[in-house]
Amino acid sequence: MIKNIITKQKLLTIAGLGWLFDAMDVGLLSFVLAALASDWQLTSKTIAWIGSINSIGMAVGAFLFGLLADRFGRRAIFIFTLLLFSIASGLTALTTGLTLFLILRFFIGLGLGGELPVASTLVAESVESHERGKIIVLLESFWAFGWIIAALIGYFIITDYGWRIAMLLSALPAFYAVYLRINLPDSPHYNAQKIKPKIINNLKMLWSKDYKKATLMLGIVWFCVVFSYYGMFLWLPSVVILKGFDLVKSFEYVLIMTLAQLPGYFTAAWLIDRVGRKFVLITYLLGTAISAYFFGIAETVIQLVISGMFLSFFNLGAWGALYAYTPEQYPTTIRATGAGTAAGIGRIGGILGPLMIGYMVSYQFSTSTIFTIFCLVVMIAVIAIIFLGKETKQAHLL
Repeated sequence: MIKNIITKQKLLTIAGLGWLFDAMDVGLLSFVLAALASDWQLTSKTIAWIGSINSIGMAVGAFLFGLLADRFGRRAIFIFTLLLFSIASGLTALTTGLTLFLILRFFIGLGLGGELPVASTLVAESVESHERGKIIVLLESFWAFGWIIAALIGYFIITDYGWRIAMLLSALPAFYAVYLRINLPDSPHYNAQKIKPKIINNLKMLWSKDYKKATLMLGIVWFCVVFSYYGMFLWLPSVVILKGFDLVKSFEYVLIMTLAQLPGYFTAAWLIDRVGRKFVLITYLLGTAISAYFFGIAETVIQLVISGMFLSFFNLGAWGALYAYTPEQYPTTIRATGAGTAAGIGRIGGILGPLMIGYMVSYQFSTSTIFTIFCLVVMIAVIAIIFLGKETKQAHLL
C-alpha cells in the first residue's frame, strides 16, 4: 500500500509538472499578446491570429499524438511533446518579426496539444478507479499553478524586462523532459496489451456503435469549452485594458482572478468521486456561463474582479472534471486516440474563439455582447452532457 501511494504521488507530480509548464506557456501568451500589441503595433485582428495559430497547432497535435500514444506508448509521446513545445517557446524569444513568431507558435501548439490528452490518459490508466477522478482533477490543478506563475512573470518580468525574457524562461521544461526520460514509467494498461493497435482501426472504433455517442458528446463539449476558454482567457488582459485600465493594472487584476482557479480545482477534486462526473461538469459549466455574462457587463473594478474570479473558479473546475471524464469513455486500445480526437475537435474551437473576439473588438462590439456569446456556447456543452453523457464514476477501465 505504501509503495502504491508513493508511486501514485510520484506520477502525479511528474505529470503535473508537465501540465504546469503547459499552462505557464499558454498563460504567458495572453500577457505577451498584450505586450506585443504595444511593441509591434499589432491590430486586434493580428493578435487574434496569433492566438488562433497556437490553437491550430494544438488541434493537430492533440489528434496526431493521441493516435501515436496508442501505437507507441504514453511515456515516449509525453516526453517528446514536452520537448517540442519548450524548445520552440525558447526560440520565440529570438524572433524579430511576426512570420517566424507565428511559425514557432504553431510548433508550440503542436507540443501543447499533444501533451495534455496523453498525460491525462497516462494518469487515468495508472490509478485505482475509486480515486481516479480526484487524481486527474488534481493533475489539472497544476494548470492553475502554471497560470499563476505566468501571471507573476507577466506582472514582474514583462512589465519591467520585456516579453523576450519571459519566453526564455518558458524553455526550462526542456531540461525537465530529459529527467523524465529516466524516471517516468509507462501506463500499466498499455504495457499489458500483447498486440499494439493499428491507427486506422482505432479511428474506425471511435465511430463504431459502442462509442459513437460518447465521441459525439465529447466533440461538442470540448469544442464549446475550448472555444469559450481560449476566447475569454487569452484575451483577458486585453479585455481589461479595453474596459479602461492600463497594462500594469490589467496584469494585476488578471493575477488576482487567476488565484481563484485553485479553489475551483480543489472543490471539483473533492466532489467528483463523491457526486459523479456529470453533476460536477454541469454545475461548474453553468457557473462559468453565469460568470461570463456578469464579467461582460462589469463596469466597476469590484464587479470586474469578482466576476473574473468566479469565471476562473468555475471554468477551471470544469476543465478538471472534463479531463477526468474523457479517458473513461473508451477502452485502453483507443483511449489516447479518443481523448486526442476530442481535444483536437476542441482546439478548433480554440482557433475560432480568439478570432471571433478579435474581429468583434475591431468592429467595436461591446464586451457584454461578446461574453454573452460565450455564455450561450457553454450552455450548449451543458445540454450535450445532459442528453448524451453517461456517468462514469468509479468505473473500471477496460
